[in-house]
Amino acid sequence: MKRIGTFMTGLVIGAMLFGSSVAYAAGAIAELSNHRFFVDGEEVTMTAYGINGNNYVMLRDIGKAVGFNVYWDSVNHCVQIESDKPYTGTAPTKVQQVAKPERADYSQGDVMPNPEVGDTITCSDGYVMEIKDLTKYQNSMFATQETDTLPKPTCDWSMLDQPVLPDAEANHFKSGGRDYVFVRNLFETRRMQYTLYNAIGDNPQTWKNGKPVTRADGGPLVTVKLSIPETVAANSFWPWRTEQITELFNSCPPGEYSFEAWDVYCDGVFRYTEYYVAVK
Repeated sequence: MKRIGTFMTGLVIGAMLFGSSVAYAAGAIAELSNHRFFVDGEEVTMTAYGINGNNYVMLRDIGKAVGFNVYWDSVNHCVQIESDKPYTGTAPTKVQQVAKPERADYSQGDVMPNPEVGDTITCSDGYVMEIKDLTKYQNSMFATQETDTLPKPTCDWSMLDQPVLPDAEANHFKSGGRDYVFVRNLFETRRMQYTLYNAIGDNPQTWKNGKPVTRADGGPLVTVKLSIPETVAANSFWPWRTEQITELFNSCPPGEYSFEAWDVYCDGVFRYTEYYVAVK
């Protein structure tokens, strides 16, 4: 093992005068040393001066021979030693660090969340979950459809009910000694909404002559909510399947449809995205 300490004893950090066999510094006589130096049993060449019975060598020469970096720090006006880095003799390039957000961004409805391992999510009860594993995120073995993008309009969505997205939300539950966190996924909630919109446009009972069919009083046949009251029973499914929405809608087109989507974590490990739908 290279022992840096052996070579550090008695070092003088400063300028040494070279070019002759004798140098003078601070009133002391320095003569070129004829001692041999070995690193891990192999002889290395280093210029050394003998002063008052001690050998003095350049710190940078030791860095080269032993394998650590040493350089002049012109900003702080000092010598810097990096014992865990190989010798270069030059100051490292400063890399601007970009601050990482403390939590995954689940607040956007039309932008897919991009959680990363190490992100933290604060729940409604104050519990803070650190994301530890996202192996299954967008990678469900049961998935049959891609979910990177939202559905495109096949009818004029502006003529349909325009519900407001709920706020971002994360809820914590403890069960069997494990911590479960449910994070409201607004992006997937939008997927459910837009899938229903296209189903409305494709069904002759709800879309005629380029516009939605209305009730006798002019109100819409189909209304949409993007949250489900706790008192309302809802059906759930995962992974995402478009037909879960379209087939349900076509079986009873008129009505009020409520949607929610939640990312489920257990002890910081992402498990799946669960979809909820209620109709009345």
